[in-house]
Amino acid sequence: MSHSDAVLHLRGESIFVDDIVVTPEMLHAFPLVSTIAHGLIKNIDFQAAQALEGVVAIFTAANIAGENQIGNASVGEELLASREVLYVGQPVAIMVAKTPELAKQAAALCQVEYQILEAIFNARIADNKGLHIAPPRTFAVGNVDNAWQDCAVIVEGQTESGAQEHVYFETQIALAYPLENGGLKLLSATQSPSFTQKIIARVLNKPMHLVEVDVLRLGGGFGGKEEQATMWATLAALAADKTQQPVKLALSRSEDMSFTGKRHPYSADFKIGLNAQGKILAYQVKFYQNAGATADLSLAILERTLFHAGGSYFIPNLKATAVSCQTHLPSNTAFRGFGAPQAMFVMEAAIFAAAEKMGLDASVIQQQNLLSEGDYFYYGMKAENARAKASWQQLQQRLTGQQQAIAEFNCTHRLEKKALALMPLCFGIAFTATFLNQASALVHIYTDGSVSISCGAVEMGQGVKNKLIAVAARVLSIAENRIKIESTNTTRIANMSPTAASNGSDLNGQAVLIACQQLLASLKKVAAEALNVTDIDAIRIQQERVYVKDVATDLTWSQLIGKAYMTRTSLSAQAFYATPDIYFDRSKESGNPFAYHVYGCAAVEVTLDCLRGRYQVDKVRIVHDGGQSLDLKVDIGQIEGALVQGLGWLTSEEIIFDDSGHLKTNDLSQYKIPDIYAAPEIEIEFLNSDNPAAVLNSKAVGEPPLMYAIAVYFALAKAVQAFNPDWQTVYDAPFTPEKVLLALYRKI
Repeated sequence: MSHSDAVLHLRGESIFVDDIVVTPEMLHAFPLVSTIAHGLIKNIDFQAAQALEGVVAIFTAANIAGENQIGNASVGEELLASREVLYVGQPVAIMVAKTPELAKQAAALCQVEYQILEAIFNARIADNKGLHIAPPRTFAVGNVDNAWQDCAVIVEGQTESGAQEHVYFETQIALAYPLENGGLKLLSATQSPSFTQKIIARVLNKPMHLVEVDVLRLGGGFGGKEEQATMWATLAALAADKTQQPVKLALSRSEDMSFTGKRHPYSADFKIGLNAQGKILAYQVKFYQNAGATADLSLAILERTLFHAGGSYFIPNLKATAVSCQTHLPSNTAFRGFGAPQAMFVMEAAIFAAAEKMGLDASVIQQQNLLSEGDYFYYGMKAENARAKASWQQLQQRLTGQQQAIAEFNCTHRLEKKALALMPLCFGIAFTATFLNQASALVHIYTDGSVSISCGAVEMGQGVKNKLIAVAARVLSIAENRIKIESTNTTRIANMSPTAASNGSDLNGQAVLIACQQLLASLKKVAAEALNVTDIDAIRIQQERVYVKDVATDLTWSQLIGKAYMTRTSLSAQAFYATPDIYFDRSKESGNPFAYHVYGCAAVEVTLDCLRGRYQVDKVRIVHDGGQSLDLKVDIGQIEGALVQGLGWLTSEEIIFDDSGHLKTNDLSQYKIPDIYAAPEIEIEFLNSDNPAAVLNSKAVGEPPLMYAIAVYFALAKAVQAFNPDWQTVYDAPFTPEKVLLALYRKI
């Protein structure tokens, strides 16, 4: 693996927030959280906690100097509950003590009296009661109502897809240090340094320039630290500002799982109509999103659900409606795929249901309806460089004879069944909030020829450092070991967008490229003068040597940098990039919201033990549209990781709350993520393609491959049907072994 931090990780030398050596004056914070799902705070008795030796302070909403609001996308989320609690685990007060154990002990000693109110946990029930984060939205094209009369086959159904825990290695954590003149420095495990800075400044009633947020690296994020890391950093900042001592706040695994939001559960109703040949003529869907207690990023996630409601297919008449429903669970949040997996699962369920009714394999319908070059998406964007059919066809070449082999196996194995299902992919790349599609970079060249890069990208294991180093090395034509990516810091890069939406390399890579091009232009002038060359365009740098046209000179990179310094030529450059030609008119629900789309196709093969309900994902074959990779090993690792994470969501990862809103699956002994034994054999093949819309013709890779895993649900359904033809397919993910076992022996 070429990951730039791999050696440090292997040696245990990588520095994360929890590795920072704490000084004797470091205090520790821990929240007093709600133990009920919904109610009014009548009284809090802190007496026993305050009497505990080593407890330094206790802070409530009354101690907040600024606004008691931490929502970025929308207001309505309190840092500390002032009157009403909305979910189990919501912070009510913050304990500050000399040790983390004392802070937790103090929280346990507090007595809170509540007036208990009705709690709702189901999105459909919340919808019936009018509990919405915002009014419903609808994307539509054609006329669905008129199209039904032309359909030979019409199928209706319902789907459920569950929540998913992020399970990042590094749990939520922050260190806060008071500085002179009322300033604060935060070391936070956040994907959103600038948003964290903004919220802390808001809560503490400080200008943003007095709040510095620094992120060296994260031990994983997957979206769970895009919005939700802000609360814990702000609580640490509040405690540090009030006590004027450094404060650390760190959650354990079970605390993190209990207090934080998950991937949004969705319920959906679908209706699909086709002609006799399997062409989709109409598709109608309504999504019920379980947002949890507050908005968080739910509305942005809901919007991306609408953008991906049609999957990888061209559908002339489509109507997709979605509503974000408020429940009394921890606020659900960003997760790899950001609402698109939930939408695509419904689309594939509709196709599978239609195929059952028509007596076809679902792949027949999938293939007939794939997007073509020049098709228009139902939100108004034209499909350009559409590679849905190319990836499908390339994958088919690798599946020759496979379905026949599966059929023969099933004929000769009574208690074991195999099945294979396909999943085509089309995923839009950009923040759908247009203003977020911007990035800055600051590049320094030092007099020894080494290079320092600061930008807004947060390294969280996804390899963005590798890609940014590759961009700079290619533009400057120098060795990668000359280049260092600095920590992500709000004093060097202002107003940065989160590292999310698979955009970290795209946005920041373009900014780095522009800054390096600026430096290269200056250096060429210096080289031309030093070599007495009048045509600057004849100068180029290749492998750390200056060339005049195709002739190498004696002038090396290091010598050139020395000459640039001596002639007082700037060796620093700042650059800004904003993705061009993207917009979306929400009054018309139409526009060009994405820079480009990622395409691909996967085949997932499973073997089912029909006696016990256990199953194995045997093999996943993928053809992926990856553009010209900036780092092939990083991209392969991202595809594999996303796929396995998706397999977990569809099969084993089941989030369970009890009737009072307490999370029952709050540790890894009760919540099953895929392990090495569950990982299938994975074959990845890339399409040969370019992508002018991204840096150096590359394509984003972080989120799209997760959707390949959706095929596992339908492969398992086909395997169940091979054993129990009487089973009527239900679409309720995850398809756990328990559910599979029941399906194997369920009659009509």
